[in-house]
Amino acid sequence: MRTVTVPVLPPVAVRADGQFGIYLHVPFCASRCGYCDFNTYTPAELAGAAETPAGSTPAGWLAGLGRELELAANLLATAPGGPRRVDTVFVGGGTPSLLGADGLAAALDAVRANFTLAGDAEVTTEANPESTSPQFFAGILDAGYTRVSLGMQSSAPGVLALLDRVHSAGRAPEAAREARRAGFEHVNLDLIYGTPGETDDDLARSVDAAVATGVDHVSAYALVVEDGTALARRVRRGEMPAVDSDVLAARYELLDARLSGAGLHWYEVSNWSRDGGACRHNLGYWNGGQWWGAGPGAHGHLGALRWWNIKHPNAYAEALDGGALPVAGFEELGAQEAHVEEVLLRVRLRDGLPVSLLDGAERSRAETAVADGLLTRAGDRLVLTDRGRLLADGVVRDILG
Repeated sequence: MRTVTVPVLPPVAVRADGQFGIYLHVPFCASRCGYCDFNTYTPAELAGAAETPAGSTPAGWLAGLGRELELAANLLATAPGGPRRVDTVFVGGGTPSLLGADGLAAALDAVRANFTLAGDAEVTTEANPESTSPQFFAGILDAGYTRVSLGMQSSAPGVLALLDRVHSAGRAPEAAREARRAGFEHVNLDLIYGTPGETDDDLARSVDAAVATGVDHVSAYALVVEDGTALARRVRRGEMPAVDSDVLAARYELLDARLSGAGLHWYEVSNWSRDGGACRHNLGYWNGGQWWGAGPGAHGHLGALRWWNIKHPNAYAEALDGGALPVAGFEELGAQEAHVEEVLLRVRLRDGLPVSLLDGAERSRAETAVADGLLTRAGDRLVLTDRGRLLADGVVRDILG
């Protein structure tokens, strides 16, 4: 076994205010979607990756996860401001549902063994529709999960095929209904819009299919062609057109109108929910909360410190076998960097950006955005208008100068 050298985190201090969460990254996928650049691995990609595939199986991943969480808990127990009660847990990936209900129960047990969960903790897992069943949903609900997020992307077979999704057009809505029948109050469906070849009718039918399931949350993201993905190679070869920004804007307006008309209202630029359905874990990210990120490639943020883990599951496991946190790198945010990030994230929320966060020059530039119809005042906060949501990143750049 080769030795993995890792940097040592500087002294950690935990803020006493705000939300504290734990993110668990599952690196496994049955197949790779053409648009995905997440830190995920298929069985073929992991085969032969190392002589000792310590992290290449769910069992190996779970063992490593338990070791990392134990090291994290020991570190936080002696850190200023720690330990903290855990308000939210989010299991993402990858495809967490490939672990099955028993595997996801074991992952949550590893959290409970090392941290104290709040009595009202939100516990979420992502899932792909094809690796779920009524028994799966019943099992994770019994294990303590309170929320499930399903990757639907579209109800149009042609769009799903272009995105290399393997589930049928009707499977995601049916999985959402199964989750609700199992007793989940909070169910999310993820959509992707702007895929080349998608029509307005395709998107409208996808939104309507999601709403018809009765879920209390929908996320919708514009397709981004990331460098290094199969989709990017197809665009580069001219096999399909690049994503059109004007089309993306029109599609966003379409889905926003349809979701709002169905009683799901935006609370973040890419997220809509019914009353009480907002994802508390993600709100923690956007509102400057803190979290420990565990698993290959996971990111964490405590106080002014941000770090990221070793990406490959085997190297991740080997670092832990050596008794070290599997850190690949870290940075300590200065006051200006933290300010830029806070403005960037909070302006995206329907609650708006507190004017008190801005200095005099930034307030002046924000007033220009108000005059241009991109922001509106809501008491002591600045909120994106409908047009402003289409240009959110530009609004942030303008405010920050």
